[in-house]
Amino acid sequence: MNESQAMSAPHCPLCQPDPADLVIWSDSFCRVIWVDDAHYPGFCRVILNTHVKEMTDLPPAERLRLMGVVFAVETAVREVAQPDKINLASLGNVVPHLHWHVIPRWAMDPNFPDAIWASARRPAQVPILAANLRQQIQGRIQAVLSIPE
Repeated sequence: MNESQAMSAPHCPLCQPDPADLVIWSDSFCRVIWVDDAHYPGFCRVILNTHVKEMTDLPPAERLRLMGVVFAVETAVREVAQPDKINLASLGNVVPHLHWHVIPRWAMDPNFPDAIWASARRPAQVPILAANLRQQIQGRIQAVLSIPE
């Protein structure tokens, strides 16, 4: 599958951008959305713009391109939010459309060290971060992705 063979699935919620999503970076290949989760500030999702279920369904060059965006988002979140850890997840069990979760984690978050989808271990404690965190991360993503390869 390549960009010229763009396909969508009629009932896939990720095939068309949701107007409620806050897109913080995009191109014709994929988009990065801000996940507004108070427990995980800086959480972003990288969504492929075409309906593809698995990484191995992409040609090698497109796999590298998608992971380059994922790594740029991880870099931006690490630099700006300075979490204890970053989790990268590509599950697709509920929505079988290729997308990556870039999740900043703190030792004090409600689920640490378990996945964010596990039962909470403790009451939520949210790190105190800059009020303009989203704008800072968005700026870093744009800066990292504008570096020539």
